[in-house]
Amino acid sequence: MTQTNPYPDLPAGVPPFHAPPEGFMSRALRLGWADFRARPGFGLLAGASAVLTGWLLMGLTMWAGHTFWLILAVFGFPLIAPLCALGTYEVSRRIGAGEPASLSAVLHRLRVERGRQIPWLSMLMVVALLFWFFLGHMIFALFLGLKPMVNVTTSLDVFLSTDGLMMMALGTVIGGLFAFLFFAMCVLGLPLLLAREVDYMTAILSSVAYVREYSRAMIGWAMVIVVMLGLAMLPGLLGLLVILPWLGHASWHIYAQIAAGAR
Repeated sequence: MTQTNPYPDLPAGVPPFHAPPEGFMSRALRLGWADFRARPGFGLLAGASAVLTGWLLMGLTMWAGHTFWLILAVFGFPLIAPLCALGTYEVSRRIGAGEPASLSAVLHRLRVERGRQIPWLSMLMVVALLFWFFLGHMIFALFLGLKPMVNVTTSLDVFLSTDGLMMMALGTVIGGLFAFLFFAMCVLGLPLLLAREVDYMTAILSSVAYVREYSRAMIGWAMVIVVMLGLAMLPGLLGLLVILPWLGHASWHIYAQIAAGAR
């Protein structure tokens, strides 16, 4: 049975990508903040979901006495943060296109996306997060597997040992590479899948190619995301209520400034 395209008016293929215009990051943050203020309902819902998920994860790891996994979760969160903010992309797209941006309209669009290409990219991101957990555990076992340690909060001295510092250094480098790879895949790939009729591999390769060509500007945007998400996690994750949707809206405006005819 042939599946009917629920959005037959979507333009097909990858649009021409322009070089990042001057001041594109500050402009994206400004427009993203305006979108958040204009339609705060979905953004706060997305942020609250991220906070509650983080609290649940913290509770489970502390209850199990394996708080090292919490460190892996914190470093792995940027891998799936774009998925958490996907609805804010749609809100900003609708505002820019002059379409209704009600909560019901956005949720309907996200339900429709289940039959398109975004779930394939989502699966890649989830698999990457699980692989990061596995790899992080292997790094931990390699350096600290024989050290007597119950949990992070009562064994900080172990992390300050030579093996502990080497483990943290290697884990940070590998985690950073993972995060940047998926940033490169999603920074244009995810909004592209939302706005155009294109397969997920084409979207991923187009996004990676753009990040490689304009690496300095895009690394700058990646650092903005990392710093803002890091600060948002400090006050008991509560900063994610605002920072996550703000970055989601801003990420759409990064795409909109780069993609010709974005809507």
